[in-house]
Amino acid sequence: MTTFSITGLEEHEAALRAALFENAGIEGAAYVLFREAQMTNDPWDRRRHTKLLVREVIPIQSVSADGMHVTWDTVSYVALLQRAQREELILGIAHSHPKGPAEFSAQDDANEAELLRTACNRNGAAAKLVSLLFSGDGTVLARVWQYPQHQSTVRSVMFIGERIQFHRPDAAPASAAFARQILAFGPTLIHQLKNFRIGVIGAGGTGSATAPLLARAGVGQILIVDDDIVEITNLNRLHGATQMDADAMRPKAEVVAREVARMALGARVLPLRGWVSAPDVRDALKACDVIFCCTDDHAGRVFLNRLAYYYLIPVFDMGLAMAVAEPPVAGMADISARVTTVMPPEACLLCRGAVDVEVAREEDLRRQEPTEYERRKREAYVRGEGNPNPAVVTFTTEVACMAVNEFLNRIVGFRKRNMGFEIRRRFLFSEDRATTARPRHTCPVCGVRDAWGLGDTDPFLDIVG
Repeated sequence: MTTFSITGLEEHEAALRAALFENAGIEGAAYVLFREAQMTNDPWDRRRHTKLLVREVIPIQSVSADGMHVTWDTVSYVALLQRAQREELILGIAHSHPKGPAEFSAQDDANEAELLRTACNRNGAAAKLVSLLFSGDGTVLARVWQYPQHQSTVRSVMFIGERIQFHRPDAAPASAAFARQILAFGPTLIHQLKNFRIGVIGAGGTGSATAPLLARAGVGQILIVDDDIVEITNLNRLHGATQMDADAMRPKAEVVAREVARMALGARVLPLRGWVSAPDVRDALKACDVIFCCTDDHAGRVFLNRLAYYYLIPVFDMGLAMAVAEPPVAGMADISARVTTVMPPEACLLCRGAVDVEVAREEDLRRQEPTEYERRKREAYVRGEGNPNPAVVTFTTEVACMAVNEFLNRIVGFRKRNMGFEIRRRFLFSEDRATTARPRHTCPVCGVRDAWGLGDTDPFLDIVG
């Protein structure tokens, strides 16, 4: 059995509400075109999962409408079925119940069954029909129809942007452990966090702080990906790690997962030892609603940067710079942190200058072909490893706090002013500032809309070689 979820951009949600609630108290309708992201094995429920990524919203000109019904000419529907087949899209319809009920009606069942029949007659028995319902009370529900008349409830509907809106039909009761947080932000946040599926990439200084913070905030499902083991130099900043872990050369991902599980706050934690771009990690990444990038390498950032746009997965990317002053000057020359929220339509990490593509290539070569990497290093074709960067646990932990707070702000909006999509903290001056960047029109990731929500491609993420 396949489960489903839907993700779109904030602009898609705005377009839908404009079409569905154009006339107060009157039902409205719109078409929605989707691309698919298919997971053979969703890591949390071990079933097939399809994430439907919104590509376009097309308002429908109704023939007649009132507070309980809306009708339109289906000539446009058949034309869009042709386009969907030609461009490998899934066609959906959205309509409103401005006065309720906040559920699909018997009339909706009959109408959508007929639309499915038309879709299967036109595009074949494998055709799907996606249906979204927006109720006047803010409820958003969705389902997927498949031949002959099978209905699957969509697990969640999410729209991402300046705010992250997460809709899930069921609301699990909140544990008493979160009572003080509920006093601050109310019970709705806990219900949403309980159902989020969040990836933490990197289980070092920032990752080992980020995962427990997410669990303590109420996140119910956490994926931890790291290819490294615990070493003695990690012990002063890797939360939960012990000398025994270093002696046993225990994987960092397993250590962090163990510490989160020990909290017993209800979070399900899945540790994966491996590289973020490895083929066997793809299903787990695609199943995430949000990802926290806690790795300090450029290759992993370049990969996640692309993933964010192709799969509409917000990536909270963290950076920490610590520079020691050159003698004879004593002390630190710089301590600064950065949290960048990576998602369309904002500038990507490449356009912000946060990653170095050449360094990323060298890192990939070192990992995939170490002999060739060493040869090129000897011949000065690559720069080779430099000295390790300074790292202090209080600063790596504070960067993690910044990132988790930015995530929470995008859900509940507690900030009194918009800080944009990148925040920099300068510790030496005790100041925060927002930085802006514009997508370069030549950027293949954020400069053109073609990649946004494109989903599955061959090769994966259109990465060749």
